[in-house]
Amino acid sequence: MASNIVGGAALLVVFETIGRLQLFGKNWPPLSDVVAYVAGSDTVQATLLRAFGATATSALTGFALGAVVGGALACVTVVARWTAPGLDRLATIVHAVPLIAIAPLLVSTVGRVHTATVVAAMGAGFAIFVATSAGLASAPAAQSDVHTALGSSRWSRLRYLQLPHTAPLVTDGAGLAVTAAVLGAVLGEWFGAPKGLGVLLVSAMNNYQIPLLWAAAIGCVVLSLAAYTSVRVLAVPVHRRFS
Repeated sequence: MASNIVGGAALLVVFETIGRLQLFGKNWPPLSDVVAYVAGSDTVQATLLRAFGATATSALTGFALGAVVGGALACVTVVARWTAPGLDRLATIVHAVPLIAIAPLLVSTVGRVHTATVVAAMGAGFAIFVATSAGLASAPAAQSDVHTALGSSRWSRLRYLQLPHTAPLVTDGAGLAVTAAVLGAVLGEWFGAPKGLGVLLVSAMNNYQIPLLWAAAIGCVVLSLAAYTSVRVLAVPVHRRFS
């Protein structure tokens, strides 16, 4: 905990120092100037809060959708083993497609409003699929043999043996998945979403509003860290129970 605080403080000092010394020019302002800019305008604060809320909603909805689909597909590969090669390849192909390339296609199919959520779900779904697949394969072979000897079905083995052993790995993968969901939501918003931090980033960049640009970028970082921290906190009792 102390190391995290020291690391965070050091990062803030570096941010401020680079801005004060103008090592990258005026386009990298000091952190204190960005904070003063936000604190000094109720309009800016309201704009950032609306954008933050929109991106958080898209990211969390996408994370939930991706987690359900990714986890379910991983379980299908255990119950119906003949589907494993195809689903593994499908997940890899979907993950390999650059989000920046597929987002315009999603705009024309699911619409601008839902693109951010779908892109977030794609990013989160792959991480959950991989984590769940690894967790399902981690069940002790000896216990699996006992279930086989007792005539357990694949569904019973999945429910009573494999899923409990999967929980710790899934919660670890969820930490990566939720940050991928935030990134996906922001990228999805670049392509014409009505509101969100991604929209604010593009607007501020095009209008050369440097303090607002950095404020929106910091908002993305805060959202990602908050989501990751929340998942890690929830993972503690899961590890205690199932590890």
